[in-house]
Formats: sequence, structure tokens, C-alpha cells
Amino acid sequence: QVQLVESGGGLVQAGGSLRLSCVASGSISSFNVMGWYRQAPGKQRELVASITSGGSTNYADSVRGRFTISRDNHKNTVWLQMNSLKPDDTAVYYCNARQIWFVQDFDYWGQGTQVTVSS
Repeated sequence: QVQLVESGGGLVQAGGSLRLSCVASGSISSFNVMGWYRQAPGKQRELVASITSGGSTNYADSVRGRFTISRDNHKNTVWLQMNSLKPDDTAVYYCNARQIWFVQDFDYWGQGTQVTVSS
């Protein structure tokens, strides 16, 4: 009964910034990895950024240096700060929570939030 709720998407001009939020119904400490994915029309879903329970981060090459993922275990919230946005960043952004086991990984997904960047 895990719920992830994203917010913060919207329309922004190129070069602008947005901050996405993902609030979990339970403690995010129970997940090995929290991440943000995105999917644009006609494209495959891709990993944008992730953060482990230990605080290690990983970014797609296309967003490294522009996006920052962070978490607050007390607030059960993960953020994605997006700066210097480009039209190619336009997509639906999804929050992901993952529990890693030896036999199987368990993934939970939010409903998505639309980000549109105009030129």
C-alpha cells in the first residue's frame, strides 16, 4: 500500500527552473533507491536521477550539472531541482521507489507530473 504523489510540474520557458516533489505515504528509508524517470511522447522511459538510502546520487548525462536530486527522510519527500531547462526536457516525470532483494526488485510509481519547456 505504497503511494507516491508527484507535484511541481508546469510550463516554463527555456532557461527557467522547476522543482518537483515526491511525497511517499510511508518512510522512504524503507526503499533502497528513490529516483525520477521521464517519458516524452514517442520515446522510451529513461532514468533522470536517483538517490540511494545512503545518499549516493546518479544522473543521466543529459541532465548532469543542471538537475539535483535530494531527499528528506523526516518529511518522506524526494525533490528534483531542475535548472537551465531545455525544450528536450519536456516529458512526464515519474517518481520511483525501489526495494532491492536478492530474488526480486520491487518498484512503486507515482502518477506522473507534466513538465513542458517552451523555446
